[in-house]
Amino acid sequence: MKASIKDYLMLHLIVLIWGFTAILGLLISLPSIELVFYRTLIASVGVAGIFLFKKKSILLPFDQMIKVVLVGFVIGLHWILFFWSARVSTASVCLAGMATTSLWTAFVEPIFNRTKIKWYEVALGLMVISGLLVIFSFESGYWLGLSLALAAAFLAAVFSVLNSNLAHKHSPYQITFYEMAGACLFSLLFMPIYTNFISSEGLKLNWEGYDWFWLFILGGICTVYAFSVSVELMKRLTVFSINLTINLEPVYGIILAVLIFGESEKMTAQFYLGTAIILVSVLTYPVLNFWNKRRKPVRSLG
Repeated sequence: MKASIKDYLMLHLIVLIWGFTAILGLLISLPSIELVFYRTLIASVGVAGIFLFKKKSILLPFDQMIKVVLVGFVIGLHWILFFWSARVSTASVCLAGMATTSLWTAFVEPIFNRTKIKWYEVALGLMVISGLLVIFSFESGYWLGLSLALAAAFLAAVFSVLNSNLAHKHSPYQITFYEMAGACLFSLLFMPIYTNFISSEGLKLNWEGYDWFWLFILGGICTVYAFSVSVELMKRLTVFSINLTINLEPVYGIILAVLIFGESEKMTAQFYLGTAIILVSVLTYPVLNFWNKRRKPVRSLG
């Protein structure tokens, strides 16, 4: 199936929604692992409710169910690192690190599909590293947040490639249900490690103030709706084109963060320079990819 203009517009809407998730992570008082637990619990229950309402079967063959749940484990760890990054730094720093997702994809996808890594992907990867070095050299206080965001971006590339294969086999809502259930299970299994080795404050499971409202926005709109639509779009759009557009997430997110949080989100000029280098390298990729395909000689049919 070919992609339409509507598909690309929907993708930009989804990216705008995701640009808001780092902000929600700061508006909600819960730490990252508890936040991910409630987010995925709300999402999985919500999708199950949709299946009950439509009276359709949610079941998958056992082997396929295990595969999708394991992808959910990757997603769960990705979100924990994502919200943790925003918590220990700022939404802007977190989103700057997430801008590397498509370049991670350029390296991860050939590994899964057993194809060669292209020279210009390596060159652009080095360009991204230079942008990160600019940020690190002037924003050294945010090294932990940026490192967590880079790890989250790598995991985003991994589950995007895995989901691109699953999207052609199952409905997007089935995938969303089992992945959210898997992410919820992962967060539960991760809690003992978190309380014993990472945090000395224990778990915080009680909601405060408007946490309930922001959590349902996060679990409903930013997860059930946005995640299901993104999986559906994978049937018609390539993984790279999706992750390339997702690199606009930091642009949308940083603008929203400055508008909402004001001075606390304003960074140095060097931070925006480093972020611009990362985005330029990402946006250069499709141009080089198109040029590389055009310069390949066409084989004669004779």
